[in-house]
Amino acid sequence: MPKVLVTDHTFDPLDIEQRILAQVGGVLIVHQCKSVAQLLPLVADADAVITQFSPVTAEVITVMKNARVIVRYGIGVDNVDLQAAKERGIPVCNVPEYCINEVADHTLAFILAATRQVVPHCLRVRNGQWGLATPLTEMKTLRDLTVGVVGFGRIGREVIRRLVPFRAALRVFDPAVNPKEIEAAGAAAATSLDELLPQSDILTLHCPSTAQTRRTFNEQRIRAMKRGSILINLSRGDLVDTGALVSALQSGHLAGAALDVCDPEPIPADHPLLRMSNVIVSPHIASASVRAARTLRETAAGLVVKRLRGEPLPSVVNGVAT
Repeated sequence: MPKVLVTDHTFDPLDIEQRILAQVGGVLIVHQCKSVAQLLPLVADADAVITQFSPVTAEVITVMKNARVIVRYGIGVDNVDLQAAKERGIPVCNVPEYCINEVADHTLAFILAATRQVVPHCLRVRNGQWGLATPLTEMKTLRDLTVGVVGFGRIGREVIRRLVPFRAALRVFDPAVNPKEIEAAGAAAATSLDELLPQSDILTLHCPSTAQTRRTFNEQRIRAMKRGSILINLSRGDLVDTGALVSALQSGHLAGAALDVCDPEPIPADHPLLRMSNVIVSPHIASASVRAARTLRETAAGLVVKRLRGEPLPSVVNGVAT
């Protein structure tokens, strides 16, 4: 019977996975690993590995003797060493259709909350006060603003689709996408970040975390953003240099930020971001919904079943032929 290791998970119980893997007689081995040391003895004889946040590094992949596939619970695969898996001939799969609408909705919620100052006014009323909680200049209307979107993948496209009816000026930077596709969606294509940043009143990030994109939004790039603009991040925390973000918020260069992801994560309880009234945070839950979780779990387990049956895999992200 094939052994299927779940390295870690935020779902309980794993009845959906067990039901699907039973089709191939799979035995589900479930852990909550947070370190390489915990993973090493567990992955050695696993026939398939499903992972969420555990560090599936080159060292971990090297000791895999039987693994025929690694599946990530999610879209991003930055916790898996793709090259190491490729060198071992192990395909790595993600679930690219997961949580597209949820994250796009959450992005719009953040944009509206930040521009309409929803949180400060809610807190003001709860404290027994009435009237404006912020200067009138902080109450903004989307039709008067330019929204810059970094990344025009599935989520970025859905964000644009939701923003079009608000009549904001929309600009997108994604060097991998034909500008005509962006224009057909109702936005203008920016040729570079250098062009996009000073034009955007709101900047929302929807690109993956890779060696090329990590810390893209460092001190220099944040300084290049339009003064008084708002940064929205629902992608990966390490796209942004958190120290530089804090400094820009403290100095007033940025008017605000809304973050579902951060570096470090979870955000430490004493972190300055949590003391800033112009920062909205949520605990990496933009993807959450009953439907999204079910789709994710069914698809991840289904990919394992396909591999164990010798069927082609639809979402290999590291170039291994199946």
